[in-house]
Amino acid sequence: MSEALPVATIRTQVTVPLRFPDGYATTARVFSFHGLVDGREHLAFGLGDWSAGVDRAAAGGPPPLVRPHSECLTGDVFGSQRCDCGPQLREAVERIAAAGGLLLYLRQEGRGIGLYAKLDAYALQDAGLDTYEANLALGRGADERNYTVAAQMLAALGAERVALLSNNPDKADQLRRLGIEVAERVPTGLHLSDANAGYLAAKVDRAAHTIDLPFVR
Repeated sequence: MSEALPVATIRTQVTVPLRFPDGYATTARVFSFHGLVDGREHLAFGLGDWSAGVDRAAAGGPPPLVRPHSECLTGDVFGSQRCDCGPQLREAVERIAAAGGLLLYLRQEGRGIGLYAKLDAYALQDAGLDTYEANLALGRGADERNYTVAAQMLAALGAERVALLSNNPDKADQLRRLGIEVAERVPTGLHLSDANAGYLAAKVDRAAHTIDLPFVR
C-alpha cells in the first residue's frame, strides 16, 4: 500500500551546461522545488530528452531512466576513492543523458548522517569497522536516507513511472511505497579500486546491493 505523498511544486528551472574532468560535457535542465518535506535544497537534473521520456512513460511506453544520487562531497567533488560515488555520478549523467531521464541530487551526505559525522565514521573505519558498523558506533542509523523528497520531485515533474538506475534495493522499495512505479532496476557499473573494495563488499553483505564483485560469491 502506498504512503500519502505530500505535494511539492517546481520553484524554478534553469539550463546549466555541465562538464566533467575527463572532458565529457552535456546540458541539464536543473529544477528546484517548493514543499520538500525535509526543507533541504535538493535538485533534479533533466538530462537528454527527459520530458519526452516522461511523456512516453505516461502513455504506457518505456520509462525514463532515473537515478537518485546522494550527495558525497568527498567523492563527487574531490575524487575520494574510499567510495564509488564520484564514478557513479559521472556514469549516471552520461547514461541518463543518452537515454533521456532525471538525476536527483539529494543532500544526504554519509547515507544521511552528514559530512562531519561521515568523517568521524571514516576514522572508525580506519580502526577496523565497516561503513555500516561505523555509523552504528556513532549512535546513528546504518543508513538514514529517506527518499520521500525523491518521490516528491518525481511526482512534481510527472515522472511517476521510472527505470531506476541503482544497485540499492532500498531505493526501489521506498519509492514504490511512496507511489512511484519502479518498472525496472538498472544496475550501475562496477567502480572498484584498492581503496574502496571493503566499502563495496559491505554494501553487498549488509544492504544487498546488486554489485558483482569478483571476490564476493
